[in-house]
Amino acid sequence: MSDGSLFSRFRRGLEPLLPARMRSGITVPVVRLHGAIGMATPLRPGITFSGVAKALERAFAVKGAKAVALLINSPGGSPVQSHLVFRRIRALAQEKEIPVFAFVEDVAASGGYMLACAADEIVADRFSIVGSIGVVSAGFGFNRAIDKLGIDRRVYTAGTRKVILDPFQPEHPEDVAKLKTIQREIHEQFVDLVKERRGGVLSGSDDTLFSGEFWASGEALEHGLIDAVGDMRSFLRARYGEKVETPLIETAGGWFGRRRPGVGALAALEGTEWFSADLAPFGSSVGAGLADRLVASAEERALWGRYGL
Repeated sequence: MSDGSLFSRFRRGLEPLLPARMRSGITVPVVRLHGAIGMATPLRPGITFSGVAKALERAFAVKGAKAVALLINSPGGSPVQSHLVFRRIRALAQEKEIPVFAFVEDVAASGGYMLACAADEIVADRFSIVGSIGVVSAGFGFNRAIDKLGIDRRVYTAGTRKVILDPFQPEHPEDVAKLKTIQREIHEQFVDLVKERRGGVLSGSDDTLFSGEFWASGEALEHGLIDAVGDMRSFLRARYGEKVETPLIETAGGWFGRRRPGVGALAALEGTEWFSADLAPFGSSVGAGLADRLVASAEERALWGRYGL
C-alpha cells in the first residue's frame, strides 16, 4: 500500500473533526432527536428543549454548513417541549439561511411529527410510522381501590377547582369537559402549525389528516406528510454529492454517557423527589421517587407501544 493511500485514509478519518474550510466535501451537521418528549431524566434519555438547545446551536454554527439534518425517532410527549424545540430550529434556520432536513427513523408521531415539521423536507424510512396529529391525556382512577383498602385521601385547597381530575377522587363531568376544551385548543394550534409548514403538499381531508391516525411511510407520502421515502446517507449524497460530510453533533451528556436535562429542567425539579433521586444516584436517596419513575417509565413505554415498538 502506498504512502499516498495511507495518507488519504488517515485524512478521511480525521475530516469530521477538522474545521469546515479544511474538509474536502460539503458539510451537513446532524442532530439526533430520540425518545419521548419532555420525559428525560439523567438516567433515561429523551427530548427536552434544555437538553437539545445547545446541540442545535452548535449544528447551525458549523462554518460552511450547507444544511442541518435532524434524525428523529420519537412517539411524542409534551406539546410545550415539542413546540419549544420546533421554534428554536426554525429560528436558527432563518437566522443562518440554510435548509433543514428531517429523517425519520422508527417513528415521528404526535410531538415527534411536530419536530419533523421544523424541517423544510421530511424523509422517512420505508418502514417508518408518521402522523398522529392529535392530543391525548391518559391516567388512572384509584378512588374505588382506596375505598376497598380503607385509605383516607386528605386534600386541603384554597380554590374550588384546584384538584380537578384528581385520580384519587371520582371523575366529574365538568372536569372532563374542561380537559377536552384545553385539548381542542392545543389540537387546533397543532393543526395550524402543520398546515403552515406543509399546507402546500397536504392531500386529504382534515378529518383524516388530523384525526390522530398514523400511517406507514408509503401512505404518509400520499397524504403529503413527508416528501420522500429513503435514508439520510442516500438522500444527502444525491443532493450534495458523494463527498458530503455528516458530523454528528452530540446533545448534552449525563451519567453513564446518557443525556441529562439542562439547567431549566433541573430547576423545575429541585426540591422534589425526582430531583433527589436523579441527582444523587449513588447516595441514600436512590429509592426516593421510585414509584414516580416506574409510572413515568410505564407511560413512556405506552407511548412507544402505540406504534408497535
